[in-house]
Amino acid sequence: MQYPVYTEQLCGMIAAHFQPQDIQLVAGPTTGGVILAFEVARQLGVRGIFAEREGDIRSFRRGFNISPGERTLIVDDIATTGKSVDEVTAAVTRQGGTVAGIGVLVDRSEKGLEFGVPFFSCLRTVTPTYRPEDCPLCKAKISLTRPGGS
Repeated sequence: MQYPVYTEQLCGMIAAHFQPQDIQLVAGPTTGGVILAFEVARQLGVRGIFAEREGDIRSFRRGFNISPGERTLIVDDIATTGKSVDEVTAAVTRQGGTVAGIGVLVDRSEKGLEFGVPFFSCLRTVTPTYRPEDCPLCKAKISLTRPGGS
């Protein structure tokens, strides 16, 4: 997302995929979904909002509201377990919105994700996960780093 021209193109793939779905709102989670929600919404000509963490849940703050039945597209950067998408889905439904679809830049889930609504990813790649005792890097004593962390 550091290169706006590529972000615009990838968001265009998501927007084009969901164009026929009568999307009325685009929502994403902080942090990865903020820019994507804005850009996909811009391309679809609708509002874009984001859900922030509040304790153990995500919610819409800053005056972001969803009308009952408002057809909402949820977007995020990476889908691995689907947790962020599930949290935004819950926030949308708590406000009475309808989740019409989910779009992500990269689906890297091991077995594929099922959300019960149309799902689109710009790229699908399988990223294996391991229990610590089975991790080849752990066994080789190679320290792990987390993107954006240490």
